[in-house]
Amino acid sequence: MKTENQTINILSNLGIDSLNKMQITAQDTITNEQNILLLSPTGSGKTLAFLLPILRLLREDIKTVQCLVVVPSRELALQIEQVWKKMGTKFKVNVCYGGHSIDTELKNLSNPPALLIGTPGRLTDHLERKSFETDSIRILVLDEFDKSLQLGFQDEMNTIISQLPSLEKRVLLSATADVEIPEFVGIDSPIVLDYIHEEKNDALSIKLVLSPEKDKIESLFQLICSLDSEPALIFCNHREVTERISDLLNKKGIQTGYYHGGMDQDDRERILVQFRNGSLNYLVTTDLAARGLDIPEMKHVIHYHLPAKESEFVHRNGRTARMHASGTAYIIQFKEEKAPDYIPDDLDVLQIKAGKPLPNRPEYQTIYVSGGKKNKLNKSDIVGFFLQKGKLDKSDLGLIEVKDFISFVAVRHSSVKMLLANIRDEKMKGKKYKIEVARNVIKRVDLK
Repeated sequence: MKTENQTINILSNLGIDSLNKMQITAQDTITNEQNILLLSPTGSGKTLAFLLPILRLLREDIKTVQCLVVVPSRELALQIEQVWKKMGTKFKVNVCYGGHSIDTELKNLSNPPALLIGTPGRLTDHLERKSFETDSIRILVLDEFDKSLQLGFQDEMNTIISQLPSLEKRVLLSATADVEIPEFVGIDSPIVLDYIHEEKNDALSIKLVLSPEKDKIESLFQLICSLDSEPALIFCNHREVTERISDLLNKKGIQTGYYHGGMDQDDRERILVQFRNGSLNYLVTTDLAARGLDIPEMKHVIHYHLPAKESEFVHRNGRTARMHASGTAYIIQFKEEKAPDYIPDDLDVLQIKAGKPLPNRPEYQTIYVSGGKKNKLNKSDIVGFFLQKGKLDKSDLGLIEVKDFISFVAVRHSSVKMLLANIRDEKMKGKKYKIEVARNVIKRVDLK
């Protein structure tokens, strides 16, 4: 009964009514079996599927790291950390990833977490520094492990696993079927939970948009104008193209951002904050955003370029039509261009009428605050300050994200000027913080 009540409380904290079939099966299997391979589509709830049983397995009397979660990207690491914190457990969690302050991580690890999440390179660094003990790590989770292998982290993952002498349970997760498990993982015949082949997505509609010109920007522009101002992800194959398309759309009057692996980590996080909170409705991205990111459900995914592999096409489309919602993936193709073999020949061709009005501007604007958790600020502090001193109504506020040393607040566009004027000389919890509209002009990076 205690476990059942705990699960009910966690789901309430997460704003979820009930677990889906995959999560229920995964919870039971991960709790009771040693080696598990969970295959399930992007957006199906894999993070909660492994965190719930891990919570049951953690012991309060052990004060060192008990579970290590290895992920291919810092974005996925932060997403898992966020879910764990929202669950409201008694157990500490920390994240380690490249681009994060090593001093902050070392300070965090001096009081070891029960759950440690990290990218292969940074975890290897910490193992060399002996930043944390490994003797009590009984559970290893390799999330999106196929992506880690694709990115060339074999040596780092081998090094990490070789230094975990007390492992009792290995949990591997992937959104891709037919993956090979390397020998160094130490799994011969895992229990396989395959929900990729089971959950074919009938809620996803795929439409073909034929461009009369080889440069498809005008077709993309007209397509976005036809989406009734609803947000969309636009996928490209190259970093420099994401920037070019974003610039061109902005010049045409559609507020657009871009996101790719060549950007500084701060810029990547800021653009995702703006996309999450409704300050930015159109994001041009590489396959980096196809999985492992905490971004909202999309009704529209646009393929400006098609990927070489069908698996990446599936991952991109996994950003829409998730958890029983419906969505549409659009393929923009030059009329004389040949589509990859994995694209069906009988797709519906979408005829787009030119002359549609520009999308509405975003409902919110992101406000930057120069303080966060480490400054003893929380969401309640910010809400109270913005309502009392800023003279806002609660309906003027959207998503609030409090990081370690900075925070971001979505404020209704029409109320931003009044807010900034009212709080210009005010202090929050006795301290003056820099509060301004978050910059959304991302500096150029070297793409060579």
